[in-house]
Amino acid sequence: MAERVTFPSSTGENLAGIIDRPAGEPRGWGVFSHGFTLGKDSPAAARICKQLAEDGVGMLRFDALGLGDSEGDWGDGSFTHKVNDVIRACEFMAERGTVADILVGHSFGGAAVIAAARQSPGVRAVAALGAPMDPAHAERHYDAVVDRVLSEGSAEWMVGGRTLTLKRAFVEDVRAAALHEKIRGLRLPLLILHSPTDNTVGIANASEIFRTARHPRSFVSLEGSDHLLTGPGQARRAARIIGAWADAYLVGE
Repeated sequence: MAERVTFPSSTGENLAGIIDRPAGEPRGWGVFSHGFTLGKDSPAAARICKQLAEDGVGMLRFDALGLGDSEGDWGDGSFTHKVNDVIRACEFMAERGTVADILVGHSFGGAAVIAAARQSPGVRAVAALGAPMDPAHAERHYDAVVDRVLSEGSAEWMVGGRTLTLKRAFVEDVRAAALHEKIRGLRLPLLILHSPTDNTVGIANASEIFRTARHPRSFVSLEGSDHLLTGPGQARRAARIIGAWADAYLVGE
């Protein structure tokens, strides 16, 4: 059962989301943050949230600024903006009376949920899938245009069949983002899921996040999975692992 919602972003534009609701009594609630330019309907986001809902955990997944059904221009966003919108999503859930017990993030979104967790109302645990230790890892996606962006202020960039505008402020914000202290100061249970054959964000990122984090921390190897979790059963398997791990941290309605 899915409910379409909108809520204001941290800068005022309306963000479009879907709440995948359990059929029965919820065990708890959560918020999902998608990868770099993927969106709420990407395979990882949709399949993970739907499986968690089947397992009793209601999940809000939403399009980042300027992606999918959300308002605004993607180029006006940043890592900081994405983090703030995760916090805003949690505030929205709290206002509805469905406080988010867990944050789940994929790739760039995994870094964002780690950075957002301490400021997100109600959050009791965090799960990061295929997350980079350094958000600036995203620069690999747009390295062909980054010099032009820095010299001219912006440049058009083709990704996933779409043309996005990359701006200097975005590049500079991502380069300035740092997760080390956020991870050290998380003080929440952290689950790290990563494929040892991830060719987009290498497994060394998971190792560094795990070493930096304090207990309680857990690591699960998603052997056989690709970074985007598009293979048969990959996203659903990850969701089942997250749902079982999060059981101790779910409050329910």
